[in-house]
Amino acid sequence: MSHLITQPSQSPQLFSESFLRQLDQLVLVSRRMYYGQMPGERRSPRRGQSVEFADYRSYVLGDDLRAVDWNVYARLEKLFVKLFVAEEETTVHLLLDASRSMGFGHPGKWPYAVRLAGALGYIALAGMDRIRAAALGDGGLRPTPAMRGKRQALTWFGWLQAQQPRGQAYLGPMLREYAAYGRPIGPALVLSDLLDPSWEEGLAALCHHQFEVTVLHLLSPQEVTPDLEGDLKLVDSETGQAVEITADYDLLTHYRRRLAAWQEQIRSFCARRGIHYVFIETSLSLETLLFSLLRRLRVVK
Repeated sequence: MSHLITQPSQSPQLFSESFLRQLDQLVLVSRRMYYGQMPGERRSPRRGQSVEFADYRSYVLGDDLRAVDWNVYARLEKLFVKLFVAEEETTVHLLLDASRSMGFGHPGKWPYAVRLAGALGYIALAGMDRIRAAALGDGGLRPTPAMRGKRQALTWFGWLQAQQPRGQAYLGPMLREYAAYGRPIGPALVLSDLLDPSWEEGLAALCHHQFEVTVLHLLSPQEVTPDLEGDLKLVDSETGQAVEITADYDLLTHYRRRLAAWQEQIRSFCARRGIHYVFIETSLSLETLLFSLLRRLRVVK
């Protein structure tokens, strides 16, 4: 029988121990090499002490003679030093849309996003990476201090569970602000419904600052296939603006076309900038997402 990981506060359980053991088998995929601050398990642009050969350079006075490749010297009669790849940590940035619209849906986008961010952050911590995170909502950024190592997992889960979706996200200005100070740069995972119209500005800012961006686009089943009928008044959860509609076949068909066009716009924008885009309907189980879809899309391995 598995036990549940509990928080030091009164927060409810987020993951079972058996689920965390499954997460221990996953690694976040990074397509780029970044400089780290501590030793880790990722290839670094620096030269170091791993067993993986990287390059040669000419010998200079003071180099360790044990690093000289004597086979090359026998052929060329010149001294060359063998260089090896350094292995360092990377900093994984988790940026969580905490606007009020994320509280919508069944299954809800917000609890789904919290568990997904929790799992991805745990995978990074278990892989000797550093994580930094921020919740984007209520008119500002709510950042975390940097965390490293599995011992920080409960702190990470506790911070996530203390967040609530409220206010507006203003993705453009908030992501631009984060891109300017979130250091060191590394992979950035953005979890959002992208309902704020400034999302392009924010993602472009992350790319401009050399983050490797992955967008995890969350929508609820009710947003993908709305089950509406008759005369209704719809109220924007963030702005309070209302619109009256008659939900009939023609309107719902038009809605589905607009939704498909919007998703294609996002895919095209991401493809042009080398952003990894993953659409997620919250009816998909977290287990299927992590161990099947994200593996297939090379977000994790």
